[in-house]
Amino acid sequence: MLDIAPATTVTDELIAAIARLVPQLSSSSPAPSEAELAEIVDSPATTLFVARDGPGGPVVGTLTLAIFRIPTGVRAWIEDVIVDTTVRGQGCGEALSRAALAAAAQAGARTVELTSRASRESANRLYQRLGFQARDTNVYRFSLDT
Repeated sequence: MLDIAPATTVTDELIAAIARLVPQLSSSSPAPSEAELAEIVDSPATTLFVARDGPGGPVVGTLTLAIFRIPTGVRAWIEDVIVDTTVRGQGCGEALSRAALAAAAQAGARTVELTSRASRESANRLYQRLGFQARDTNVYRFSLDT
C-alpha cells in the first residue's frame, strides 16, 4: 500500500532517493543538491510529493507540483513525475497525480497542466485516464545556458 505525502524536510533519505530517481527521468539533468532540494521543499510555490512503499517504507516515487497566481487566476503545473522502475505499473504515478490534483484544487487552481514526451506511452495513457486532455498549443523552450 502506497503512502503519499508532501516532503516537509530534507533528510539524507530524501537526498539519496532523489539522487536515485532523477536519472530514471533524465539522463542529462543532475539530481538537485541538498540546498536545491531544500529550495523546492521550502518554497510556498512548490510541493514535492513523495510516494513510499507503505508507511515508513522506501521512497519509490516523487512528483513536483507548482502553484502560482497570474493575472488570469491560480495555475498549477505538475513536473518531474518519477516512479522507480521497481514499482512501475502498480499505481504509484496515479496516486501521486491524484494527490497533486487534490492539492491544486484545494489551492484554488482552475486547471492543472503538465507535459509528457510522446515516447512515455504508459505515462500518457495514465494522464488521459485521469482526465487530462491534450491541448492544441505550441510548447517553446529558450535555453539560457548556451
